[in-house]
Amino acid sequence: MSAVIDDVRTEALFVSDLQRSEEPTAELIREAITATVDRLGAHGCAALVAQEFGEHPDCALGRMRWARMAVRHAFAA
Repeated sequence: MSAVIDDVRTEALFVSDLQRSEEPTAELIREAITATVDRLGAHGCAALVAQEFGEHPDCALGRMRWARMAVRHAFAA
């Protein structure tokens, strides 16, 4: 998987409504990413990530770590 695609997926999951506490399956993660990219586009996702890091840096870092690990798991070959 390309690093750019991985980054877009991670940002989309980060700004999606899906929560770590829901313990989502790989299928739910993929669906949330697709829906979020369809709704916001890659640039919209990136803009919301930047906004969250600016407004809530204490929470954003943990969510980004979860999103990155969840994307790797959901799209593992």
